[in-house]
Amino acid sequence: METFLTNVLQIALAIHILLLMVCVWRVWRGENVIDRLIAADLAVTLSVAVLVLVALLRNSSLYLDVALALALLGFVSTLALARYIVDQSIF
Repeated sequence: METFLTNVLQIALAIHILLLMVCVWRVWRGENVIDRLIAADLAVTLSVAVLVLVALLRNSSLYLDVALALALLGFVSTLALARYIVDQSIF
């Protein structure tokens, strides 16, 4: 049973990394600023998911701490970029 779970986690990790590459491509070649902002937010979310999957595969809680910090940083940066797009000023 444990090898089955490990295989499923590895397949999920590969799929998430593939989706992360698609999001990074969309950030790089987005049609407008809103598309790029949404892709960047999704890339942060997928990065958090990748870190959680790596934490499960390696039985290490350090990756979970990094994932939590990245999620908080991604949330704040998304808010700052959205405000900059709307007002052309952060403060």
